[in-house]
Amino acid sequence: MFSEKEVEELIRKYALENAVKFGGKCNPQAVLGKVLGERPELKSRAKDLAKLVEEISDQINSMSLDSQKNLLSQYSFGERQPQQRKEEKFLPPLPDVEKYGKVVTRFAPNPDCVLHLGSARAIILSHDYARMYDGKFILRFEDTDPRLKKASLQFYDSIKEDLKWLKCEWDEEYVQSDRLPIYYEFARKLIDVGGAYVCTCESEMFKKLLIEKMPCPCRNLSIKENLERFDKMLDGTFDEGEAVLRIKTDLNHPNPAVRDWPALRIVDTSRYPHPRVGSKFRVWPLYNFSAGLDDHLMGVTHIIRGKEHYTNMVRQKYMYSYLGWSYPTAIHYGRLKIEGGVLSKSKIMQGIAKGLYSGFDDPRLATFKALRKRGVLPETIRQIIYEVNIKPVDATISWSTLFSINKKLVDPIAPRYFAVFNPLILAIKGFDEERQIVLRKHPNVESMGYRSIHLTPEDGVLKVYISGNDLELIKKCNVFRLMGLANITEFDLKFSHAEAKVHSFDIETAKKLNAPLIHWVPVTDCVKVQMITSDGNLIEGFGEKSLADAPIDSIVQLEREGFARIDSKKDNTVKLYFSTR
Repeated sequence: MFSEKEVEELIRKYALENAVKFGGKCNPQAVLGKVLGERPELKSRAKDLAKLVEEISDQINSMSLDSQKNLLSQYSFGERQPQQRKEEKFLPPLPDVEKYGKVVTRFAPNPDCVLHLGSARAIILSHDYARMYDGKFILRFEDTDPRLKKASLQFYDSIKEDLKWLKCEWDEEYVQSDRLPIYYEFARKLIDVGGAYVCTCESEMFKKLLIEKMPCPCRNLSIKENLERFDKMLDGTFDEGEAVLRIKTDLNHPNPAVRDWPALRIVDTSRYPHPRVGSKFRVWPLYNFSAGLDDHLMGVTHIIRGKEHYTNMVRQKYMYSYLGWSYPTAIHYGRLKIEGGVLSKSKIMQGIAKGLYSGFDDPRLATFKALRKRGVLPETIRQIIYEVNIKPVDATISWSTLFSINKKLVDPIAPRYFAVFNPLILAIKGFDEERQIVLRKHPNVESMGYRSIHLTPEDGVLKVYISGNDLELIKKCNVFRLMGLANITEFDLKFSHAEAKVHSFDIETAKKLNAPLIHWVPVTDCVKVQMITSDGNLIEGFGEKSLADAPIDSIVQLEREGFARIDSKKDNTVKLYFSTR
């Protein structure tokens, strides 16, 4: 048996390891998981251990990273079991770290919709690599398209909430709509060095010349004339669609999309006002210009993004060359999809507008809001991302895989309760007096405590709710057991209810008779339960009264029904979102 001192040393060892791995800050939940994984006999003390882990983690987190490394070197990890080592996922080393003094990564969303599972790869990889190398993680809102991909104020805060939920706190925050004067400054610099020009050609004519690898008439204008034209873009002389600033590239490049790509264009903000700055600016940068500039100006060393951005890297390198800059290390991973999940922002928005989805947290969606509603833990998503890591191949996961991982994480911490859907009243003869049934909240974690169910029979008859879905199972047997209560026989289904009587009370008899286990809820000591299913439907029933004591946002296991997250409690009604069986 472990002494208290040995337990503390075990916690300290894994807290130091986790802190060093993530740049000086350890995650208490991960530490607790490591401790219980190595010493499963401590699971019965999980509640008390969690408090001790928090205390020791706070001590470790107050130390410098160098101090943590020095202390960690004093511990041995040779006693780890091979199976645990195999199951744990680590990120592969980040390339080119030695080239830079400090690793700097960024996540740069367009705040035009909520985030979803497809965004998780960029977020978690960028954040965790920055923490792994004691670097910096930047959040940058790329909101420079007031016309086609218009930002919405609600999504700025929504994105930050999702990052905090994922435990991906950022070190610096930027909003590109605040940086228009900076982009204008570098537009002029690029014109000055002959790397950019203002094009006033009609769109169709320019495309024709582009395909033919021919320069347009504007390409060879003088620097002076291009600067004058750029001023006219800013002062309103040119209207929307009449002029665009282009970056000069190789007109013979095999990819037409690379040839003289557009950098800034005019947007009629009287028709398309920006949600933050209104009509203050009329010339707006396109993605490659603003993102490319900001990656250098913000000191980004590693750009971690989808492989669909590979052509953008090729475009931006021309701009970097003109400005005498070195391009950051770019890592392009494959797309992450989920079977049957809608990850298209436009389809999500259209579905909500048409009433196909109840909102951004509709359980059929793979948005972070929907996953959180269904009780998915951030650690589940992180495990998935660590598995697919920075490979350039596309990855598709199934809902069953996602919830299988989540189930392993929530099962040790989710208290058990009874809840009955499609309820049927069962009147049982043979209960002569009131009873108090005391059940453990978790079969394997005694420290989680107990719950009690009060039974009040009338004239020797106890009324409970059972699920109508169990009728076929009950009809096939002579005796069934109400879990934790009694063995029941002589089941008789009436028009509006069912009747039966007590056979016996001991569990041994139930085992000998191979009696199926049936969950139940007393009619006189219960709460109403509403649950949103995985397909967005609402089902109603009854739950044991102690279910109302579980905190909002906690994950519970409804016996024989599955795991669910408690969403709200009001007027003796508990509302849950189904997670998984």
